[in-house]
Amino acid sequence: MNKLLVLPLFALSALFLGGCGFGKGPQGDLVGAQDRPEFNPQEVPYGMVPCPGGTFHMGQTDQDISASMVNMNKQVTIAGFYMDETEITNNEYRQFMNAIRQDSIDVLGEEYVMTELYPDTTVWVRDFTYHMGDPLMEYYYTHPAFDDYPVVGVDWFAAKYFCNWRTKNKNGANEEAGLAPTPNFRLPSEAEWEYAARGGRNLATYPWGGPYLRNSKGCMLANFKPGRGDYASDGYAYTAPVGAFFPNDFGLYDMSGNVSEWCDDAYMEASVPVVWDMNPTNPDDNEPRKVVRGGSWKDISYFLETGSRNFEYQDSARSYIGFRTAMIQIGEGTNTALN
Repeated sequence: MNKLLVLPLFALSALFLGGCGFGKGPQGDLVGAQDRPEFNPQEVPYGMVPCPGGTFHMGQTDQDISASMVNMNKQVTIAGFYMDETEITNNEYRQFMNAIRQDSIDVLGEEYVMTELYPDTTVWVRDFTYHMGDPLMEYYYTHPAFDDYPVVGVDWFAAKYFCNWRTKNKNGANEEAGLAPTPNFRLPSEAEWEYAARGGRNLATYPWGGPYLRNSKGCMLANFKPGRGDYASDGYAYTAPVGAFFPNDFGLYDMSGNVSEWCDDAYMEASVPVVWDMNPTNPDDNEPRKVVRGGSWKDISYFLETGSRNFEYQDSARSYIGFRTAMIQIGEGTNTALN
């Protein structure tokens, strides 16, 4: 074949193949699949704050006074994520309950909704013997005076269901606006929770640094039980409105005290040496004990430490356990570390 004809024939064949859809773009270029949903740099979700990824020493930062040996130190790395600025409040949870009653009561059944998802207000009476909890049982969740207080009486399953609903609720709005879906809202892993509680302060005893429980003016830095029979020295006998105390360096409120918080992980005494050192987690559907962190209004200061571990059974609702949600960072900023 005449060599002068080779190049024109090759160019013609390439044009033909491109025109028949075999090319990668209008001019045969590799340009990626088209008509993808729009996704701008991930915005900070409403009510959340960014927790930039980084490396820290997970585990106890003070004496293991109970000699439990369940939280030895281990250096781990956490990818960037977002976390709720405060614990989920009564009124925020009420938005969820109103939506479920309106849209899902026929599917889920009223008995399931009211026994599994609706906050168990009887915890204020059942959790403590010889305690006059009736006023809180009657008013804590229902009265507007407590709208900005952390929701309690919600077990691990209900907290997980709330996360699923929040994801569907947000992505339904995104779909209508033609936007890409957001990552799932979820309970934080135990490692994420501890990393967020420290707020970038490696080996900090408390979210504000520590090791003291009062600031230079003598004011308590969290809502807890300061002494035997003393629940009110911090200003609140029971729970406090969310955000009543100073935030940590990430801008997160009440990471110690007020209410303990559900984490996604199953509790295991030997989890520290077992889990990986990059985004560690311990999912186990066969383990009914789930991690709770942070200590509460009824706990002594030991349980407020960022390294203290505790658990509760997944189907148990308590007057001192609430939750907050988290979301992974994707795209730009996912692996951003602290400077």
